[in-house]
Amino acid sequence: MFWFQQGLCILPLILVISSSTTFIISYVIAVLTHNVDVVLPFISDTANSPPASCFFGLMTSVSAFAGVLTMYSMYKYMAQLGVGTGLVSARCNKAALGLGLLSCFGMCIVATFQESAVRKVHLLGALLFFLCGALYVCVETYISYCSWPYGASLFICRTRLAISLISIGVFFPTVICKFLEKDTLQKTSAGCEWIVAFSFIGYFLTYVHDFKQFTLKVQTVCGTGN
Repeated sequence: MFWFQQGLCILPLILVISSSTTFIISYVIAVLTHNVDVVLPFISDTANSPPASCFFGLMTSVSAFAGVLTMYSMYKYMAQLGVGTGLVSARCNKAALGLGLLSCFGMCIVATFQESAVRKVHLLGALLFFLCGALYVCVETYISYCSWPYGASLFICRTRLAISLISIGVFFPTVICKFLEKDTLQKTSAGCEWIVAFSFIGYFLTYVHDFKQFTLKVQTVCGTGN
């Protein structure tokens, strides 16, 4: 058995690969078609015009779906650990899942409502994606520490903590600089946006360790009608 066939680790791998592919290839297409500057465009700017916008919309939907599956699987895993050890708070676990689902919903809004067409809705989706995403990784990091040593290793917990701090720290200049008109600050916001996006990708890459340890089974219960 290959390492990526162990447990459900294929799920976070699909999320990491699809998200990275979305951002990088959309950027390359947008640069080659001269729709954005080579240096630090906003991620959403790379998807303002076809064909990059078509690719971005499709792959973002795939990433959002993979994100939902990954977050739900982690939720069920931590819920089971909580039952077995009593270390994981059910309330925190549910809060993490809710934040994760809102972040995925924000991704869908960003992909569907382009900034050049519906700016306010697009910005709302981006805020939902980045804010809820940053809060999600923070809550999940807390849960990781709570579940240690039964869940992730201490090294993985510390890695997640570092990524969480980066995500939160970079989120604020991303938003603040975005709404200021100076070109330098716009570039700063764009650079921070890329850092936050890839910090999320790095965070989900740490899930591979956890997902090797479990699988999910679907149980069908048929009722007997009278």
